[in-house]
Amino acid sequence: MPLLLVVLLLKACKDPATGAETSSEETPFFSMDSLPGRVSLNPKAVEITRDWTTFNDLDAGFNSLSIIENYEDLVLVLEDLVERQKKVEEGEYPEAFDLPQVKSRQKVVKTFLLKTRAAAEYRIDATPPAIEMMKAYNALRTQLNVIVNNQLDTLLITDE
Repeated sequence: MPLLLVVLLLKACKDPATGAETSSEETPFFSMDSLPGRVSLNPKAVEITRDWTTFNDLDAGFNSLSIIENYEDLVLVLEDLVERQKKVEEGEYPEAFDLPQVKSRQKVVKTFLLKTRAAAEYRIDATPPAIEMMKAYNALRTQLNVIVNNQLDTLLITDE
C-alpha cells in the first residue's frame, strides 16, 4: 500500500500534457551576466558630458538593469529607459556632440531598447535583444570617445 501511494504521488507531480515534472522555478527571462560591460568614457568625454544631464540620466538608467528580479521589474526599467532616451533625443546636445554620428548611434540604441522592451512585454527571453542594446549603447559611448580624441582639423581638408 505505501508503495502505491508513492507511485501515485510521483504521477501527480508530472505535467499530464508533456509528462515532464513541474517546477516552481521560472525559466530564465533575462541574464545580466551575459550582457557586455559598458565602455568607459575617457576624461575629455566625461568633462563634456558632465553638464549633459539627459545623457547622465540615461546612463544612470542603464545601472537599473542590474537590480531586476522578474519580468515586471524588467518592463518597468525598460519603460524608464525609453523615457530617458526620448529626453536625450529631444534635448540639447553639447556642441561637441551635436553631430550626425552621435545622433544616428542614439537612434540605434533606441531601436534595440524598444526591441528589448517588446521581448520583455511578450515574456520571451530578453537577453539576446538586451545584448544588442548594450552593444549599441557601447557604440554610442565609443563614438563620444572618438569625437573627443579626433585631432584632425576638417577645415584643412576642405580648404584649398
